[in-house]
Amino acid sequence: MSDTDSRLAEIFDDHWQATMQNDPIFATMCGDHRYDDQMPSMTLTSINDWCTRLLGFRKRLEQISLSDLDESGLLNFRIFSRLLDMEITEIGFKYHLLPISRTAGFHLYLPDLSTFVSFKGVKEYQDYISRLNQIRRYSEEHIELMRAGIRSNYLPPVVALDGIESSIEPHIVADPQESAFYLPFKNFPDAIDPEDREDLSRQALEAIKDSVVPGYQQLLLFIKDEYRPAARPGISASDLPDGRAFYEHRIRYFTSLDLTAEQVHATGLAEVNRIRQEMLAVIKQSGFKGDMQAYLQYLRTEPRFYAETPEQLLKETALILKRIDGELPRLFNTLPRLSYGIRPIPDFSAPGNTTAYYMPGSGDGTRAGYYYVNTYDLKSRPFYEIEALSHHEAVPGHHLQIALQQELTGLPEFRRFNGFTSFVEGWALYAERLGMEMGFYQDPASDFGRLSYEMWRACRLVVDTGMHALAWSRQQAIDFMLENTSSTELNIINEVDRYISWPGQALAYKIGELKIRELRRYAEEQLGDRFDLRIFHDVILLAGAVPLDVLEDCVRDWVARTS
Repeated sequence: MSDTDSRLAEIFDDHWQATMQNDPIFATMCGDHRYDDQMPSMTLTSINDWCTRLLGFRKRLEQISLSDLDESGLLNFRIFSRLLDMEITEIGFKYHLLPISRTAGFHLYLPDLSTFVSFKGVKEYQDYISRLNQIRRYSEEHIELMRAGIRSNYLPPVVALDGIESSIEPHIVADPQESAFYLPFKNFPDAIDPEDREDLSRQALEAIKDSVVPGYQQLLLFIKDEYRPAARPGISASDLPDGRAFYEHRIRYFTSLDLTAEQVHATGLAEVNRIRQEMLAVIKQSGFKGDMQAYLQYLRTEPRFYAETPEQLLKETALILKRIDGELPRLFNTLPRLSYGIRPIPDFSAPGNTTAYYMPGSGDGTRAGYYYVNTYDLKSRPFYEIEALSHHEAVPGHHLQIALQQELTGLPEFRRFNGFTSFVEGWALYAERLGMEMGFYQDPASDFGRLSYEMWRACRLVVDTGMHALAWSRQQAIDFMLENTSSTELNIINEVDRYISWPGQALAYKIGELKIRELRRYAEEQLGDRFDLRIFHDVILLAGAVPLDVLEDCVRDWVARTS
């Protein structure tokens, strides 16, 4: 390793250590347990100080001579500098002044703190109690961020706050033993003796009473008395200070490509038209007599497509996942060691949450990944969507990709635990389509569900850019998705409100998937009989979640070496 490569590696390590210290929750999720007793600081001063540190790392990068780096060092430099610049730019647009909505925010992820660690002994409980004692402070700091947003006109759309109380009120309990934060104290491991159990339980009850409950109470009062009355009626990110430039940044942030809102919108419309033709072909194949809207109504109302109990939905999902597991070796040369499980989305967050989501395991391999399934309002969770959803959220989608990335060796830590949304979500959408090659989607309704999910992601390109750059209304976005997907109205409303609250994120899925499919076609055409899908998937996955232009370089280099 040259002196320049060593200096670059030192920058990477210094930045990683600073990141772990700056965000102890992220550190825990990465398997670094040095800060398990700490919570991040969310004051304006601490955020500005962090930005100053990031600028210092960028200045150090400028001293690196690219011509002196080896091939891997140059690739690491490209990826790290992109991640660094994106974070600095994001802070510059002050998006941290909008930290919560009905569908996202600290109030939703704090109850999951206990799932980020394995409670083996007294220390893990003491660390967790320490975090509980800091929740009131953590909530107050977020409130002050939002007050700063009110003062500077960084205001959320009022619709983004509708129903938020339902995810806060369950944590304002009269009896601390009824709190979701108390769950780890209901089942201690055998290694902890009775006297310690009693003492830890007492400390936890006090922390919940004195910190957790007051923190959520203050948040609820602030939203009711100050935040909701100040919220803006409009929904567009372009309405924020320097909003159009902010949205242009978010397009690049989430797609990793230089695209305009108009280009993304046009791509979405083209994909909607293409997928619609495929959906019509499936309807014809099914023998259904009626047009698209009639078939959509049939799917939304036919009782056989819906579970009667949450347990039935979870069992059906588990069966499909086990079938997928058996097919993976045919398509993949490298599989992760880490296992995954299934959990229902907690009741307190389920009504405003998405259909499902994935929670990564820990980087040290001590905690599995989890596929969370929404069992609220079962009439919004059709069986015909489960195959596509499971391919996306678990395998070969998020779990396979993220667990593999965490297990990579010989790479800087930032490449194991960070990445680009366009790759992560693009891969998961590509994984849905891989189900066809594994023998799934044999039932026309299930295949239509797959196409509807793909259509859903194409519609996102249209409605996200429509609402944030092209003056679309919320109802216009809802109507567009009702017309073009089989999703229920509740799912669509929750999704549209998520796009309103999280500008640009919804663009990552389809843009990333289109690039991966484009690169696969290129490799197949160039290599012919020499194309090996299992090796192609290694090329895609074993560099981590890289920007799409970097991914293209990796694939083209592989094709050139293989030709």
